[in-house]
Amino acid sequence: MPARCQVTGAVPGFGHSISHSHRKTKRRWDPNVQRRRYFVPSLGRTVRLDVSTKGIKTIDRRGIDAVVAEIQRRGEKV
Repeated sequence: MPARCQVTGAVPGFGHSISHSHRKTKRRWDPNVQRRRYFVPSLGRTVRLDVSTKGIKTIDRRGIDAVVAEIQRRGEKV
């Protein structure tokens, strides 16, 4: 599963882990992406989305129809 949210567009952040002796090693912070199924009344079917927890809250606020319409306008497959 990709570490990218289809709703908010959240992608991994990159940086360094810094030890006590101040040695730096590369690391990445992945967003909390989960695969969720939603029933979309306007399409008459369920869709499977890779969404972050912030994206789930956005769907709860705006509604699944509005969010799916925006994803389709961007040209992403739903």
